Amino acid sequence: MTMSERKLDTNPILGEADATAIRQALRRGATRREAMGMLTAAGMGAASAGVLVGSAERANAQAPRKGGRLRVAGHSTSTADTVDPAKQSLSTDYARCYMFYNSLTRLDESLTPQLELAESIDHVKATSWTIKLRKGVQFHDGKELTAADVVYSLNRHKDPQTGSRAKALADQMTEIKATGTHEVSIQLSAPNADLPVVFGTPHFLIIKDGTKDFQTAVGTGPYKVKEFTPGVRSVATRNQGYWGSKGPYIDEIEFFGIPDAAARVNALLSGDVQLVSAISPLATQQIRSTPGYEIFETRSGNYTDLVIRMDAQPTGNADFVKATQYMFNRELIKRAIFRDYAVVANDHPVDPTNRFYCKDIPQRPFDPDKAKFHFDKTGIGNAPIQLFASPAATMSIEMAEQLQQVGRRIGMNLDIQRVPADGYWSNYWMKKPVGFGNINPRPNADVLFSLFFKSDSPWNESAWKNEKFDQLLVAARAESDFAKRKQMYCDMQMLVHEHCGLGIPVFISGLDAHSSKVKGLTPVPTGGLMGYNFAEYLWLES
Repeated sequence: MTMSERKLDTNPILGEADATAIRQALRRGATRREAMGMLTAAGMGAASAGVLVGSAERANAQAPRKGGRLRVAGHSTSTADTVDPAKQSLSTDYARCYMFYNSLTRLDESLTPQLELAESIDHVKATSWTIKLRKGVQFHDGKELTAADVVYSLNRHKDPQTGSRAKALADQMTEIKATGTHEVSIQLSAPNADLPVVFGTPHFLIIKDGTKDFQTAVGTGPYKVKEFTPGVRSVATRNQGYWGSKGPYIDEIEFFGIPDAAARVNALLSGDVQLVSAISPLATQQIRSTPGYEIFETRSGNYTDLVIRMDAQPTGNADFVKATQYMFNRELIKRAIFRDYAVVANDHPVDPTNRFYCKDIPQRPFDPDKAKFHFDKTGIGNAPIQLFASPAATMSIEMAEQLQQVGRRIGMNLDIQRVPADGYWSNYWMKKPVGFGNINPRPNADVLFSLFFKSDSPWNESAWKNEKFDQLLVAARAESDFAKRKQMYCDMQMLVHEHCGLGIPVFISGLDAHSSKVKGLTPVPTGGLMGYNFAEYLWLES
């Protein structure tokens, strides 16, 4: 292996050997503080270390058991529900497809890619990639997984006729070919050290070579299809011949959607279902006060942000942005609006669960005096400033009201325009000088920065342009040394924190709820229900 060749380190922060060492240390009686010390000494941030130690503690406390039937209600459903990984669009699609298929990699609690169907992944300069597949993995119909299945699955995304939701990500793969029965080679149009992260996202699940009919699903996953009726439900039965070593445990899972949040809570508390997704913070007290039910919190990069268009006057200037950033009472927002199911943010989009989170940026405080200083420099005075908010952007109306109250203290006249959720994203988001956005978790820093902060991105919310940021983004994508790439992402977070036209007060936790008999849940920051990949890992207490 030459110096230009680098083998994928599937977890630069915490490898499987380290994870095993943590579990063994806890079994030997190590304290939580000692386990945390082991992880932070290895370079992991405190938030991610806490998540992983908590996961190990739960794993040690209870042994999984097989058997039982689980009913789960997601928060979305449609007659367009699918078991075609390329066409997934709703969270219920993701959860359903994860039951039936596997990926080349999976994303763990720190969004680090771990090997799944891939046995190894190597690359040369992050441009030429070689994937060796596990041998002996079988599809539900008994066919063995080979390179032809992977080549077919990946190439499908590039075909416009497929209508893949991940075509933009797949287009970077200029050549995908089998170089052996269990080996695939991929050439990229430009270096991307995070290609294994792309493989771990829901759309890149592996299907059988030649599959065109998706009335059912024939995958390598932990469950087989017993029933699938779009817009109604799916029923999955345990794959007795599953290749994985950890599960599945439950005999049968029935999965369907209940779009109304209150109805989902009622279905749970009545015993009709045992697990539900996407609970409002306002419902948490009712659930916690009912014996036999629990809240499952997933800390993630989801945020509602104040968007100030830098191409609009008179608000599109650095002083107005700084004024509003100092007006956020972040602790109050966390406590009063989100019932403490949130983490204080610092006006950049990378949250503490992310392996590239930069903890060294000083926290911007709530400081009305500094806000007034910057606002007075704008010369806007008492002229009304329209602030657009909507239920479509989570809790944006409540945050707008908090800003309005502080604004009155410093002479800023915020005029809140409450608009309905219907049509908000097409008619108001990024079209008004001052308003709110809401950004869901993304699998890595590159996708997040590329979609929402790159100068020429169509979703660059504040129309912020920074040449240094754009250069760092491209350089980080090509950098395979983890420490160097982390520093680049830290520099980008600082640029956003100091210069971008956004205010990000908190990162919002995802909230699911479940019967106390449901065990094995571990937060994965890409979304609720363990990043929608719950089926393989849960079990039912007897």
